[in-house]
Amino acid sequence: MADDRFRTEHDLLGDHPVPHDAYYGIHTLRAVHNFPITGTALSAHPDLVNGLAAVKQAAALANRDLGLLDAHKADAIVAACTDIRAGHLHDQFVVDVIQGGAGTSTNMNANEVIANRALEHLGHRRGDYRHLHPLDDVNACQSTNDAYPTAVKVALHIAARRLKEAMSTLRHAFETKAGEFSDVVKTGRTQLQDAVPMTLGQEFGAYAVMLGEDEQRLLESCSLLCEINLGGTAIGTRLNSHPRYAALAREHLGALTGLPLSTAPDLVEATQDAGAFVQFSGVLKRIAVKISKTCNDLRLLSSGPRAGFGEINLPAVQAGSSIMPGKVNPVIPEVVNQIAFRVIGNDTTITLAAEAGQLQLNAFEPVIAHCLFESTAQLRAGCLTLTERCVNGITANRDHLRAVVHGTIGIITALTPRIGYAQAGAAAQEALATHSSVADVVLARKLLTRAELDRILRPESLTGTTEGDQTPHGAPIREPS
Repeated sequence: MADDRFRTEHDLLGDHPVPHDAYYGIHTLRAVHNFPITGTALSAHPDLVNGLAAVKQAAALANRDLGLLDAHKADAIVAACTDIRAGHLHDQFVVDVIQGGAGTSTNMNANEVIANRALEHLGHRRGDYRHLHPLDDVNACQSTNDAYPTAVKVALHIAARRLKEAMSTLRHAFETKAGEFSDVVKTGRTQLQDAVPMTLGQEFGAYAVMLGEDEQRLLESCSLLCEINLGGTAIGTRLNSHPRYAALAREHLGALTGLPLSTAPDLVEATQDAGAFVQFSGVLKRIAVKISKTCNDLRLLSSGPRAGFGEINLPAVQAGSSIMPGKVNPVIPEVVNQIAFRVIGNDTTITLAAEAGQLQLNAFEPVIAHCLFESTAQLRAGCLTLTERCVNGITANRDHLRAVVHGTIGIITALTPRIGYAQAGAAAQEALATHSSVADVVLARKLLTRAELDRILRPESLTGTTEGDQTPHGAPIREPS
């Protein structure tokens, strides 16, 4: 007796039951059984799912224009892809994100879901591929080897756009704090030793500038993702692809995504080269390293509250200890540090995967894609969390900072042009040995007058700022284009 919970589908290995309500088919099920690797399905990367749908929609439109696909079939495929890009049927992308086959299982999953949804638009049952076939129709003029990397590049553009917005949000938070702290003089440090004075605003302004620079680098790396190999099919020779297909598919995909796409000048090279992914990953690593360094600074500057630097206060967001009452930990910078460690590890994985490609194809693009989407998503979440749960609520311990500046030996550097390096060094040693202030020692030695000291040791003279400056020497913070 037939089981109405399943339909039977056939592939080169034979027949296999497929759940009746599933939009995926036999090729997807084979992959689900073969790759129980991470427990993370393609649906965990919605940008990739939408990228796949965009590529398939562009392909259908190009094939319709070329007379290779019946208009009714093309319209049904377009409708199915539109459904997916609107957020529907993502739960049907069930193949594990890491898989063998250079992404073939991902492409098959997309072909089958789109075909079965298109069949419904045509008034047919799922699995009735006589009317519209996942491979003959949805995959026409394509191979996994050009459709999949193109979808990944489109998806990374979307993900990168959201990451840049989150970085901008964090940058603006640091800029706001730079303005708030522009009049707070503190001691700068090099190699964790007292250096010359600066303002807390300059310190926070530097964090904003670093983020702005990385926003620019992210945009630059995205430009490399605009070169695609769609139309190259299996290895870039365009086998089974209409001569005009590559250009038409690119034009439709550009119109659908709003991206300035271009077809690679050498499709054989483009099909095997993962260099754009390596470059993009390198920028993500750069962002991670610099944000992590900033978080290290925030943890150090807020250390204490009594036995550490104690220069700033991070907002308390949760109890810090199960045994020490009243302890509060810098948990938000700590979690962002851990995101950075993961991104750096992902970059190593991507590097190895790109290097390991052989001959005309890189078989390891699935792990490259997974790592890139994970890194981008986690960096975005980290930037937003750091902004909302930490930076916006930071306050300065102004009295403590003022006292440290007045007692530091580092301000002797400002006097060196007037009294000479040797005299300055001797005064610094005496101040340190006698627990005196530098100013008192200089006055006692009659090296400068009180009026001269007051003029030289003015905050704006010490920090290279004028009133209202938020960045070192008044340099403007550039807005990334």
